[in-house]
Amino acid sequence: MSILKTIQSPDDLKRLSPSEFPALCEEIREQIITTVSTVGGHLASNLGVVELTVALHYLLKTPTDKIVWDTSNQAYTHKLLTARREQFHTLRQYGGLSGFTKREESEYDTFNAGHAGTGVSAAFGMVAAREQLGQKHKVVCLVGDGAMTAGMTLEGLHHAGGMGKDFLVILNDNQMSISKNVGAISAYLSRTITGEFYGKVREETGHLLAKIPHIGPDMQKLARRAEELAKGAILPGLLFEELGFQYSGPIDGHNFEHLLPTLENVLKMKGPVLLHVITKKGLGYEPAMKNPVWFHACPPFVRETGVPAKKAVRPSYTQIAMESLTKLAREDKRVVAITAAMCEGTGLTAFEKEFPDRLYDVGIAEQHAVTFAAGLATQGLKPVVAMYSTFLQRAYDQVVHDVATQNLPVVFCIDRGGLVAEDGTTHHGAFDYAFLRHAPNMTVMAPKDENELQHMMKTCLQHEGPVSLRYPRGVSLGVQIDAAPAALPVGKGELMKDGSEVAIIAIGVSVWQAMQAAERLTQEGVSTAVVNARFVKPLDHELIADVAKRVRYVVTVEEGCKMGGFGSAVLESLSDAGITDVTTKVLGLPDWYIEQGPQDLLRERYGLTAEGIYQSVKELIGKTPVANRERFSVGSVMDHLPHGDEQGS
Repeated sequence: MSILKTIQSPDDLKRLSPSEFPALCEEIREQIITTVSTVGGHLASNLGVVELTVALHYLLKTPTDKIVWDTSNQAYTHKLLTARREQFHTLRQYGGLSGFTKREESEYDTFNAGHAGTGVSAAFGMVAAREQLGQKHKVVCLVGDGAMTAGMTLEGLHHAGGMGKDFLVILNDNQMSISKNVGAISAYLSRTITGEFYGKVREETGHLLAKIPHIGPDMQKLARRAEELAKGAILPGLLFEELGFQYSGPIDGHNFEHLLPTLENVLKMKGPVLLHVITKKGLGYEPAMKNPVWFHACPPFVRETGVPAKKAVRPSYTQIAMESLTKLAREDKRVVAITAAMCEGTGLTAFEKEFPDRLYDVGIAEQHAVTFAAGLATQGLKPVVAMYSTFLQRAYDQVVHDVATQNLPVVFCIDRGGLVAEDGTTHHGAFDYAFLRHAPNMTVMAPKDENELQHMMKTCLQHEGPVSLRYPRGVSLGVQIDAAPAALPVGKGELMKDGSEVAIIAIGVSVWQAMQAAERLTQEGVSTAVVNARFVKPLDHELIADVAKRVRYVVTVEEGCKMGGFGSAVLESLSDAGITDVTTKVLGLPDWYIEQGPQDLLRERYGLTAEGIYQSVKELIGKTPVANRERFSVGSVMDHLPHGDEQGS
């Protein structure tokens, strides 16, 4: 009989005997592996916290007691235990369960988080609120050791330790974040002695001292005092104790005989407490244990072998961008690359292999990454910061204050720009056009395809000032790649097709969708121009004005937020040029957080496909196109485009 199927809430868990927990954990792991192999998701991290999650819900009175999951991509077991087992197969699917905790989804989810480092601050906010309201419940924050490299985590610990309120932080130590952990704090935490070894030495020493005639008991007491002093020097607790936390651990996070009594004890302790728990990422699934980096956030895979269920037929934009960077770095020794614990995710592994001394992994520390790059740039190097759009948001002040004000030549390779599918709300790259174009000195560009991408990489490395290069998640279009990259003129767009009635001005991956829409409109007699802007900033004001003066309607298209984004920049340009006799429409993402779902489905939902652009133009011109109007041919420019979109990572 399935134990998991009897668990509808943590109250059901409390009716079990702890002797049943190992069998329950096996079922949970099987459910997670089966589901993630079908829909993709964060596998390795979730397999590592199964026992810890069971123990927490067994001992706490949730949802009255609060559990805050830092990042929250390791909360799959938590979802299974909190009335979401029957919906678990919808994980990360459109209209289904989120891959992260989500307050709108369950009362057991206390905080929404898709970025590491938020947990301690949020949880301590709940502690302070509890004190203000005179309540008595417990607050527990589960934070990964990777998040210890995030400055915000240390800021939260500093605040909480100084206040002295009851608060439990559990450090889930698996020596991994997304990539392998780096830096001094990681090395500090690695100085651990396993509970089994430590306990054995302590027991044998105690027995030995007890056998000494007359002075044995006194020697034992002295040894205990010496042990406490030595433990601070050997075990990684001194840092936390200096921050005001009582440190306990490390303990085995997979052994209920250690986990339950220790958790029960620390939950009774007063003041700030940090419990150090050692876990194994990917435990229970051999491929995930062997390759926890790939299985951190993986696409669907074959359950029996662990290999991807579908192999991309074309390289991803990420791969092409980093191959181009590596090629250009061979020609210029000043080029260095920086990642914030995302070497594999941003495609920098090839760069690292060829130039190990020119790759800097700073850990989950995006703010530091940007200012560190600024420091490199002041000394004549050409730093390239490779980062997901959603993570660059965390370093906005550093981009503005430390890079742009000094006009430093820092290149921002912005991966996952636009819609990113199943990771959803916290991971869509919706805002980078808008928040970057506001900064003086900043150049903002995005390619229409992979060939233009390599040319833009060359352009970035030659540019004397801050510059961003944004490209999407997923496989490339399959266009022909030129033999060598060539720098593009900064601020110059490309007229891909001329027309006299409608102008579609697009940026990035939306350009080819605009071309397909224009082809259809042309076939129906609507003379349609298409401009590949290439640059959000500086815009090609001359080209835009020239085209706009010849048409009655101007439509802009971007895979980013409409408010303050590329379309806004075009409208500002038209206003500055005194062009007021055209009707305009801005297509992009609306003023709300976009839900999870396949890229194609979301693009269709928000009118960013060729069909959506076509329909928007028809609605704007307010008439049915006349078939016998002069036709414009797009020639062979569309011939090489693939049909449909294949999801990549």
